[in-house]
Amino acid sequence: GIILVAINPYKQLPIYGDAIIHAYSGQNMGDMDPHIFAVAEEAYKQMARNNKNQSIIVSGESGAGKTVSARYTMRYFATVSKSSSNAHVEDKVLASNPITEAVGNAKTTRNDNSSRFGKYTEISFDQSYQIIGANMRTYLLEKSRVVFQVENERNYHIFYQLCASAMQPEYKHLKLGRSQENNLL
Repeated sequence: GIILVAINPYKQLPIYGDAIIHAYSGQNMGDMDPHIFAVAEEAYKQMARNNKNQSIIVSGESGAGKTVSARYTMRYFATVSKSSSNAHVEDKVLASNPITEAVGNAKTTRNDNSSRFGKYTEISFDQSYQIIGANMRTYLLEKSRVVFQVENERNYHIFYQLCASAMQPEYKHLKLGRSQENNLL
C-alpha cells in the first residue's frame, strides 16, 4: 500500500488548513506533494469507488505526531464529506473519551501527553459518504508504567488528577496525599 513518512516539526505549520484540504480533494495520488491529506483522499476515493472499508495505519515512536496526524485525517474526512455537523468530527471523537486519555496518557521525555496505549478509530459513513459517527477503541495499555517510570517521566495522568483532588469530599475516603508524598514524581 501507500506509505507516507511524516516528521513532527514541533511547531504549527500552515499546511493543514481548509485551503490545503480543498487543494487535495479529488486529486489523484502522486499529482500533488506527499501529504497526510493525499493519503486520506486516496482512502476516501477507494471507499466511494469500490464501496469497501479502508484502513489508514498511523505509526511512530513517542512524540512523532501520531495523534495529530489522526486528527488531520479526521478533519479531512469531515471537510470533504461535507458532514452536516458544525463541530469538527475529530474534536468529537477525541473528546469522547477523556477518562481513557487520563488513564492511558503520561508525561514522557519527548511528550507531556503521550498516549501509552494503542488506539483504533473507526469512522462510519452513510450511503452518500458523509460521516455519521465514530468509535474509538483502545488496546495494549503500557502496564509497567504503573509501578515504574524512567527518570524525568511520570505515571499516568489519572494518579496526579486524583492526588490534586485529594481534599474534595468525595475522595477523602481514599486517603490520598500530594503526588510528591505518594512518590509519583
